[in-house]
Amino acid sequence: LFDQGCHLVILACNTASAKALRTIQQNDLPLIDPDRRVLGVIRPTVEKVGEISRNGNIGIVGTPGTIRSGSYELEIAKLHPTFHTYTQACPMWVPLVENREASSPGADYFVKQEVDRLMAKEPAIDTIILGCTHYPLLYDKIRRYVPESARVLPQGEIVAESLVAYLKRHPEMEAKCSKGGTCSYRTTESPDKFAELASLFIGAPVTATQIDCL
Repeated sequence: LFDQGCHLVILACNTASAKALRTIQQNDLPLIDPDRRVLGVIRPTVEKVGEISRNGNIGIVGTPGTIRSGSYELEIAKLHPTFHTYTQACPMWVPLVENREASSPGADYFVKQEVDRLMAKEPAIDTIILGCTHYPLLYDKIRRYVPESARVLPQGEIVAESLVAYLKRHPEMEAKCSKGGTCSYRTTESPDKFAELASLFIGAPVTATQIDCL
């Protein structure tokens, strides 16, 4: 992405943010270009939780990799030391989305199963983080099985608002960013496969270009 001219990159994936962000920031950026920036999605989400939760009981649903990393627990403990976190891995949710089953009746079983497991750990959970970019496509079903008193947080708007605030704090980076409002999609795998899946999230046809990361 740096070779494509990007000065700031967001790892728009919880698993990548959990497993790779710190290494990239601390080890790679100083060697590649200290003036470039790579940001993640976990910290902005945790910051927002502090504004929303009323009782400090936070639920997190995510991929097995994100949950195993413990990244959310660590960030919440740093920023909100009085909060309690409860996590639930949801291994079937991403396949449901990628196989276009998010709206199917069969998806209800897997969504309810994991939501019930999470709420059984602490019925007083009042804020649930959707810790995966796929999960907003399951939002309506998740909302159906979550208690009305609990807030369900998709990350898209949170990360976008955080980026706006970041650029205001760092005008030198803001000045480097293009303002054309254009979008391009580049992938290291099959562009046809990427375009098919990306169109689910974008809600419109997507054309992707294949690039070589080596």
